[in-house]
Amino acid sequence: MAMNAERARKLADRIVQIVAEMLERRVKDPRLGFVTVTEARLTGDLREATVYYTVYGTPEEQAGTAAALASATGLIRTEVGRQTGLRHTPSLTFVRDTLPEGAQHMEDLVARARAADAALAAAREGAQPAGDPDPYRPAAGAAAGDGDEVPGAGPGSPGGEGEPGARGGSGRAGGAAPDLGR
Repeated sequence: MAMNAERARKLADRIVQIVAEMLERRVKDPRLGFVTVTEARLTGDLREATVYYTVYGTPEEQAGTAAALASATGLIRTEVGRQTGLRHTPSLTFVRDTLPEGAQHMEDLVARARAADAALAAAREGAQPAGDPDPYRPAAGAAAGDGDEVPGAGPGSPGGEGEPGARGGSGRAGGAAPDLGR
């Protein structure tokens, strides 16, 4: 299986070279714009090849280039078969590569994020916190034990909150526990 994948990759690279040479030298269609063949992908059985290309220009020029490639597909496929020597020449499908547009979109998003970060950093410059800088740190004059804490009134202390019987009750709802004679 790995041998077929390696062979398909090598054949795809060769198809890219052949198609690029054909577009540069032999295809003389006036609709053909500035085309760059970026990649070719072959199926595992080597019967179908998808050739990806980029083209610069307006949408009308890009559509003209797609039409020129569609009309030259037979000529290009014949040359691919002649130069590769395969028993069955793969059928060619030309697909415009959208990778450059996607990369440009990502670059735009990164630029917007950097601008937003710079605006936030500028807004933070010289800003002061609304309250204490560290609200969890005790004040400098207060010692541990000074204050209005009542000793023995905490949740873990005897007679404190959360302890059954802290208020004279049994901890049950409804009052005192019944005397069962124990």
